[in-house]
Amino acid sequence: MNSKVKTLISSRVSLAPMAGITDYVLRSLVRKYSKTCLLTTEMISSEALTQVKDTVITARDDNHSPISYQLSGHKPQMIANCAKYLEEFADMIDINMGCPVNKVVKGTDGCALMRNPDLAAEIVRTVKDSISKPLSVKFRLGYTFDELNYVEFGQKMQEAGADFITIHARTRSQMYGGKADWKKIAELKHNVDIPVFANGDVISIESAIQCLEESEADGVAIGRGALGDPSLLYRVEKYLNTGEYLPPPALDEKIETLKLHILEEMELRGEDVGIKFCRKFIPYYLSGFPGASKLRGELVLMDNPDKVFQTLDNITFAFCRL
Repeated sequence: MNSKVKTLISSRVSLAPMAGITDYVLRSLVRKYSKTCLLTTEMISSEALTQVKDTVITARDDNHSPISYQLSGHKPQMIANCAKYLEEFADMIDINMGCPVNKVVKGTDGCALMRNPDLAAEIVRTVKDSISKPLSVKFRLGYTFDELNYVEFGQKMQEAGADFITIHARTRSQMYGGKADWKKIAELKHNVDIPVFANGDVISIESAIQCLEESEADGVAIGRGALGDPSLLYRVEKYLNTGEYLPPPALDEKIETLKLHILEEMELRGEDVGIKFCRKFIPYYLSGFPGASKLRGELVLMDNPDKVFQTLDNITFAFCRL
């Protein structure tokens, strides 16, 4: 195992990249709890980065390390040039070969590359020759159930120079539906020599344990499970490394984190954009109490920060009193 990669993934937990989700603010919230998990940025288009060096996307703090910057695209030299630029910020570069979204795969990016393994390998070789940092690849089981080529694809990525693999245990055709098939990851793990992290449906300490047992992976990549609970990565990490079980945050803790999330997005993006950007996160933070659905529906329509924070304080007062 590459010694640099071994250090980067030593916690056995990573934040899975999610477009429009794992931005600077969410990464910072995760890092408040876990000092050692591997963070990953949201997907960065190599086409877009070539045209505009987006400082919002590349933003990081010194304490964000270890952090991987994820690139998408299908033009080997363009991706390599972007990877070289991102080395200034990154501890690792990751290539997205798993995004299932229509507009991405129609552009022959993301999971579409699993249908063109020769091009995928050329991308990895070209990027590997251009950077000194470790290189990883994230992909899926295959494009469809009739195209489960994840073992051969993983081997090809290793041969091309990838140092690390994250695999989402669904096909592209499944998108994010159905159940992640963690057991299939074990076959990949047995057929490559580089570390493998399992991704998909890891939403708790219990599911992380089961995932690792079934997948035999070296660690877990947590995506949607971190929405509404940025502490999850730390709690999984803590259990895996010490056996200590830390309970999920109570509602009042989640509300305080949501308020901080909103404040930091407003600082990053401006008040109007920031408050609207956070609407996607509200349903994940607020659940499990009477009237939650109605209150979520009201909050996602609010544009006034004072009104949002007052509503959140009212929820705390109504449902979190001793």
